[in-house]
Amino acid sequence: MLTRRDFLHRGLAAAGVLSVPLVGASKAIAATPATDIAPPPDLFDAQALDIDFWLRPRILNVTRPASGEKAKLLYWKDGEVIDSAYQELCHLMRDVNGKETAPIDPKLFDTLWGAQAFIERYGMVQPLEILSGYRTAKSNARLIEQGIPAARQSLHLHGKAADVRIASLNPEVLGELVRSFRQGGVGFYYRASASGGWIHADTGVKRSWKG
Repeated sequence: MLTRRDFLHRGLAAAGVLSVPLVGASKAIAATPATDIAPPPDLFDAQALDIDFWLRPRILNVTRPASGEKAKLLYWKDGEVIDSAYQELCHLMRDVNGKETAPIDPKLFDTLWGAQAFIERYGMVQPLEILSGYRTAKSNARLIEQGIPAARQSLHLHGKAADVRIASLNPEVLGELVRSFRQGGVGFYYRASASGGWIHADTGVKRSWKG
């Protein structure tokens, strides 16, 4: 099984590389001052972000509906992952049904943080709901048997995918924002329910689909 060190070396070359922007930086657009919040665009685009956005400390505000857990964790600062926070985030992303924890690709946390931090620039402060993170092979097979969308070779099995939603955003807007980071695959899952569905985000091949 891959360790946190393996993920850091494979996905980011070294911990210091985390300070490099995940997307192409734009020098023309500066961060929106907290005292003068601009109206949100119809579709968010992370390619408009400036480099200062990626150099700031990274705090993930997450909730896990399946277990009732909530956490607000500073997991990255000054170019380095904070190991204690990383371990806690991995625990929150565990297979709740199989009761197993595995290392999660740090690049996935960066993408989720980027989406959350981006919408906060427009005054939308909401926790990121983790519906599914790491999955054991047994749990993944059970989902398939139950007719729930799950790929047989799912990246959830390798700690490289998460199914998430943010209450203030519909899946299309959130998914397009995550896709604009260009860090992996994005699946859109629309449902006629109060929550309105969710998105799948992963750090695999860049692609998108609707389920």
